[in-house]
Amino acid sequence: MSEIKSVFAREILDSRGTPTLEVEVETVRGVFGRASVPSGASKGEREAFELRDGDKKRFRGKGVLKAVYNVEELIAPEINGMDICDQWGIDQEMIDLDGTPEKSRLGANAILGVSLACARAAALELGLPLYRYVGGTNARVLPVPLLNVFNGGAHSGAPVACQEFMLRCKKADSFADAIEMASSVIACLRELLLGKGYSVTVGDEGGFAPAGFQGGTIAVLELLNNAVEKASLAPGKEISIAIDMAASSFFKEGIYDYSVFEKEGAKLTADEQIAFIKKLVHGYNVDSVEDALAENEWESWRTLTAELGSQCQLVGDDLFVTNVELLKKGIAEKCANAVLLKPNQIGTLTECCTAAQLAQRSHFNTIMSHRSGETCDSFIADLAVALGTGQIKAGSLARSERLAKYNQLLRIEDQLGEGALYGTF
Repeated sequence: MSEIKSVFAREILDSRGTPTLEVEVETVRGVFGRASVPSGASKGEREAFELRDGDKKRFRGKGVLKAVYNVEELIAPEINGMDICDQWGIDQEMIDLDGTPEKSRLGANAILGVSLACARAAALELGLPLYRYVGGTNARVLPVPLLNVFNGGAHSGAPVACQEFMLRCKKADSFADAIEMASSVIACLRELLLGKGYSVTVGDEGGFAPAGFQGGTIAVLELLNNAVEKASLAPGKEISIAIDMAASSFFKEGIYDYSVFEKEGAKLTADEQIAFIKKLVHGYNVDSVEDALAENEWESWRTLTAELGSQCQLVGDDLFVTNVELLKKGIAEKCANAVLLKPNQIGTLTECCTAAQLAQRSHFNTIMSHRSGETCDSFIADLAVALGTGQIKAGSLARSERLAKYNQLLRIEDQLGEGALYGTF
């Protein structure tokens, strides 16, 4: 056993230049574990509470000095002296100290920073790779990357309501092969955009975000399928398309109002939205749809899953927010068939792992995910392998905070050698 000696925190900046939290944990043997916490722009209303300072004179109220204080003055005294390898005990101590369902007293960002830093310190204490420490000897599945290549919605200035368009390299031979395939498609997509006179600036997650894009969701899908063909790959067979509708962001008074992001966007009822999703799946090589419907529309989710669940991966993000109780409800009511896992939605490593295990036991697909406001911490790359999620969302092949995750997965695949497995397909 090695005990926790001290816990430090500091305010750093994320990929949007917004303050976020970094935590360092030191053990009595002098080992340091460090972790930083991401932040989302598009958030589910039931996510764990992210503590911000609220001082408008400093970072427009988005500072995290209160979270720094909570780590050093409230959390540290309670966990100092605990066994660094007692992850459940450390996380439960912080949950009990906070005492609120949404972690609003200490802040989920404060709690998560400590939780992840402890895990990294424990792995270093034992001389193990992080994925091996968290996942054990059978942690050897490299995830299929869902690579973001076009940003819309709240993540970019492109006038497209659908928030993310991703390449799903399901027929690659390895993770490295998937990255090579996606890189080729991205290069072809860039050429197609330039050929149509669009800019190739990128959004929050590294995907292209041309401000003057015309045509909405279907136009983007046609362009992506063309890019796959241009890269000499088979659309729908070697590379399919995954989308994140982020439907809650344009759901207003019972209507899916695409004009929130698209000047002349349609206004659809729930039944019309379901019909639209089916059209995308059946006509444009889309085989994964995240947040196709708003987060509180459980009845519509049941209908969508009954009609499309056998043909397509239907992912709950805002619907479940990595929360075991909400996931249990979705499983029982047959809403969705996959869950997105974001540690900062729930606030501790233990709770994220528990959600993954529940999903996998219930035959739900699992996808490890980044946030739109990221750091160069690659923790989720190791966590995807540790939990055998089979899939990961970490953005495009652009921006160092996204590439940090992919590069770490390339390292892990190299370390595993012939023992590495790729994906779940």
